[in-house]
Amino acid sequence: MPGASISRRWGDTMKTNRNLIVIAIVAAAAVLAPRYGPGIHARAATASGDELDRSIHAVAAAYALIEQNFADVVSPERAFYQGAIPGMLHTLDPHSNFVDPAEYREMERRQHAQYFGVGMEIYMDGPRVVVMRPLPGSPALSAGLRRADIIVGVGDKDVTGLDSAAVADLLRGPRGTQVKVTVRREGAPDPIAVTITRSEIGTTAVDTFPVKPGIVFLRVDTFEASNIGRDVETRLHQLGEENVNGLILDLRGNLGGLVNEAVALAGRFLRTGQTVVSHRGRAEQEQVFRAKGQPLAQKYPVVVLVDRQSASASEIVSGALQDHDRAWILGETTFGKGLVQAQFPLAEGAALLLTIAHYYTPSGRLIQRDYEHQSFLEYYYSRPSDTQNSTNDVKATDSGRKVYGGGGITPDEKYAPPQFNVFQRRVGPIVNTPNAFYHFASIYFGADQPKLPAGWQPDDQVLGRFKEYLRSKQVPFTDDEFAANRQWMRDQLRWEMYIRAFDKETADQAMWQSDPEVQKAIESLPKAQSLLQAAQRVLARRAAR
Repeated sequence: MPGASISRRWGDTMKTNRNLIVIAIVAAAAVLAPRYGPGIHARAATASGDELDRSIHAVAAAYALIEQNFADVVSPERAFYQGAIPGMLHTLDPHSNFVDPAEYREMERRQHAQYFGVGMEIYMDGPRVVVMRPLPGSPALSAGLRRADIIVGVGDKDVTGLDSAAVADLLRGPRGTQVKVTVRREGAPDPIAVTITRSEIGTTAVDTFPVKPGIVFLRVDTFEASNIGRDVETRLHQLGEENVNGLILDLRGNLGGLVNEAVALAGRFLRTGQTVVSHRGRAEQEQVFRAKGQPLAQKYPVVVLVDRQSASASEIVSGALQDHDRAWILGETTFGKGLVQAQFPLAEGAALLLTIAHYYTPSGRLIQRDYEHQSFLEYYYSRPSDTQNSTNDVKATDSGRKVYGGGGITPDEKYAPPQFNVFQRRVGPIVNTPNAFYHFASIYFGADQPKLPAGWQPDDQVLGRFKEYLRSKQVPFTDDEFAANRQWMRDQLRWEMYIRAFDKETADQAMWQSDPEVQKAIESLPKAQSLLQAAQRVLARRAAR
């Protein structure tokens, strides 16, 4: 029943609340509608009447005791939306979850890859909400807002002390409406107020650029949005895919998202009709998702970069390309998530994310890691590379290479990224959140419009100023540590300065251009070419039969 939900209103009395909660729990199995992934037809599968009645009676009795005897007034929403329902889901698997109305709205916004607002990313910098970047072409950028601006007011409301989610809600609004945003800026003596006209904001998680003549770097940050496949096609067309001789597909840190977007991306590199992924579950008949090939994407080798945070839809892509010998996989063993969740809307704008099926790579591998013999904390934070692949789930690629299930996608070639040393951890290794480089750049540019010449690199004078800044903030380090990390600091400073003087795309491209793993991927293209030729021979033999 697509679009169905449970309608109910919390009553004035606790007795009414209890009755309606029980009704909602019983009805949920029958009328919740799937909304996640293509072609998912979930159906209710309930326990026998007597068993269900006993279970619901136990829940109602427990809630009655809590309501009557707990020291404080009990909120039904808290008891069930934050307690009983999430608790029930967490007994099933690590990925089934309850999503409250605010989270569900944000999830749907990300999936549609658009919203109405001012168009900027904001983060928490300690207790302050700061602008991380205005989006390209956004009203916020046109109004002159900058990275590192501290948001102190939205409209007539003082937002000091609010978190970033609350500020984001105030910034969004109908297209064409205006909102005043007040910020404090490093070097500016007084707050700066600008009036911004809200507009439709489109977002993309795709970046492409030629890393060498004829070789394209393609970065996909997430599969959460419904425009990934379309944006990849547009970007590669703009670059001239007919002239591409090799492609580096970067899925590092990509936690996954929509199944159909993963199918679209993987499928363009495969032959039309080849299997990309299949899934089946207790209430699910097996569904097979097949490739819709792009002729221009059939002729060049592909290297896929993955790490232990590449999960779910990222593993669908890397697993499909590996099983069909279409790409050389480089990096770390991936996370190992082989479960499919469907979205089931609830009343009040909330939703369930419920695991309805297992997915399998084209060779038949289930790459889901074990979660029944460890805590969920260990499941999420243990290194997937420490998990042994299952020798009971041994499959073969199209050309006969052995691949294993049960522990993520094992790369064809291991590449362990360098670990941050003590000095780097102190200074702040994460470029996407406020750190020492972020705060230094704010002082470096001050209130002036950030400007740099093309190809700018941090020189010894800039490094000297950064060293003085670290001393002023009492960051502990020795001269030897500083000297040993000079190149790393140059790279971090360049990214931070570029994102202010140019844009994030320019900053990222400069970073990836010098990334040693990207350079290793370029060196591995001949191995990917050998796989491509082997796959073509297999397909030719099959066609001749």
